Amino acid sequence: MIFVKTGDICKYLPTSTVGKVTDVREKDGKVWALLDFTNLYYDTAFLTAADAGEYKQVSYKEREKDRDQKLRSVEQFAKTAEDVNIDQFMPSGGG
Repeated sequence: MIFVKTGDICKYLPTSTVGKVTDVREKDGKVWALLDFTNLYYDTAFLTAADAGEYKQVSYKEREKDRDQKLRSVEQFAKTAEDVNIDQFMPSGGG
């Protein structure tokens, strides 16, 4: 466990998620740090200090917008797949 404070840039070791600490809380004997990249709390026992070069500041709203755009792309692809007539690709006859 490292000592973290608001403003520190940390990496969550299991996933290599890097973010800036926006809040620190203690609960049930564990210290938790909120990382801005995911907007999730992480057990500080699994955090390490990260280099500023590893940190990419992306707002939560920008991530939501990006996610929504990707979701629309997937939905559009699914609709296109539904519109394809696969009869011409199906084998005829049989054994």
